[in-house]
Amino acid sequence: MVAKQYKASLLIAEDEESLREALKLNMELEGYEVTTVDNGPGVIKAVKNEYFDLIILDIMLPDMDGITVCETIRMQHNDVPILFLSARNSSADRVEGLKKGGDDYLTKPFNLEELLLRVDKLVTKNKKIKEPQTINDVYEFDGCVIDFGAHECVDKDGEKRELSKKEAALLRLLTEHEGEVVSREQILQIVWGYNVYPTTRTIDNFILNFRKFFERDSRNPRHFHSIRGIGYKFTK
Repeated sequence: MVAKQYKASLLIAEDEESLREALKLNMELEGYEVTTVDNGPGVIKAVKNEYFDLIILDIMLPDMDGITVCETIRMQHNDVPILFLSARNSSADRVEGLKKGGDDYLTKPFNLEELLLRVDKLVTKNKKIKEPQTINDVYEFDGCVIDFGAHECVDKDGEKRELSKKEAALLRLLTEHEGEVVSREQILQIVWGYNVYPTTRTIDNFILNFRKFFERDSRNPRHFHSIRGIGYKFTK
């Protein structure tokens, strides 16, 4: 059901142990990577430290209820899809959950097949990056040259510079998606290849280096842009 370049990562927040373990098992059988927590603060901590493609969030969590958890996540400008699970099935409860930032709402008891379909739909919808443009191993812009194969570049002053493997990978990702905002989370997934975040300054430092290499005026960048709270964009 899941056809992705990497295993989609789910966070399941459910305080009822038997249901939590059953959800974990079934999601893993579908090919997802699964992290579980049993309380509200645990969700906030996990989201702060890792990237998830989807959160399955029980509303009746101890210490901090699911609605408050969802509001807190959205206040951090994190748009990870959230699927509420709840024993409350009134239309007012559904509306509240969706108004507070939820993407879907499923009442208990639920049909497992329906849950799996909803999860798959939300994970697929969360693929923010379009298919990359096909670019050659040598890419030129504004008098600069990047040789992805050789891991080197010619900067704005005509000087040849070596590029690290990750610098070349990040440059390739941004240029393949020219004009498109690429989220910090997607960069960490694709370039670094794991879910746990390095320091939040890691990508910013790479972008600062790229500006030194390629920008005529690094304080007013023309090519490498930071989009506050979202990610980064390259424009030719």
